[in-house]
Order: sequence, then structure tokens, then C-alpha cells
Amino acid sequence: MFLVKCPRCGKNQKCQPKPGLVTTKSKRCVYCGRTFKIHSNLEKSRIVRKL
Repeated sequence: MFLVKCPRCGKNQKCQPKPGLVTTKSKRCVYCGRTFKIHSNLEKSRIVRKL
């Protein structure tokens, strides 16, 4: 499980992607509704920390 940060509103949310699909996973923000990708690339990553 990961803690991810929305690029629009900046709020943190929990996300649990299936194993091996982190690079293609998209997450919809529960606060503002924006859909964003969870990158495994650290420069583009939205992952705050691993839970």
C-alpha cells in the first residue's frame, strides 16, 4: 500500500495497486476528482511513502 499525493489539490491518499502494475496504475483523487498516474520513476512519482 502506498501513500500518494494528488498533483492538483495536494492531499494525501492511500492506494494499493496490484503487484507489478505500479507503472501503469492511475488513481482518481477522492477530494477533487482528478485522475493522475502513479509513476515508478522517482522524478515523476506521486508516491509519498510506502505503508
